Amino acid sequence: MIGRELIIGVTGGVAAYKTAALVSQLVQAGAGVTVVMTASAEQFIGPATFAALTGRAVVREVFDASAHPLGAHIDLAAKAQLLCVAPATANFMAKAACGLADDLLSTLYLAFPGPVLAAPAMNNAMWEKSAVQRNVAQLRSDGVRIIGPEEGWLSCRVKGMGRMASPEGIFAAICETLDESSSSTPGG
Repeated sequence: MIGRELIIGVTGGVAAYKTAALVSQLVQAGAGVTVVMTASAEQFIGPATFAALTGRAVVREVFDASAHPLGAHIDLAAKAQLLCVAPATANFMAKAACGLADDLLSTLYLAFPGPVLAAPAMNNAMWEKSAVQRNVAQLRSDGVRIIGPEEGWLSCRVKGMGRMASPEGIFAAICETLDESSSSTPGG
């Protein structure tokens, strides 16, 4: 992971607390990590947590001319080797599957040329909804690697499918994806 530049997108779900553990693992392994948070994510975890873990400012706004004169989505996409969205809510996946861009993370997703991973997290009834499954199928078809979800205890106090994959599982998928992209790149 040393020398790797990664973007971790955080959307609005209770599982965002697990993303802090993932980010910590990535940084400890030597990766440079920039966190992009949606407004909904901030209802579950504060940007100060990710800033402390990464040593970098959390990026939240599409328009920040002083820090990103070309646009944060352009600057970040040009510098990173991988984008991982964890947790990936039904809302984010629907926007990504349809090509909608109404916040920094969805705009960055469209501008990002490298490998994208998404770790869904939601209520089991939401996960099982045909619209969500269509969006997941579309994302897979578009080349997004879907990690999980897993079955387990959900924040809505039921047991079912929809729990975000473990930070260790997502970390392993990131490492595997980076290894695959390095070996498929000339000179990699």
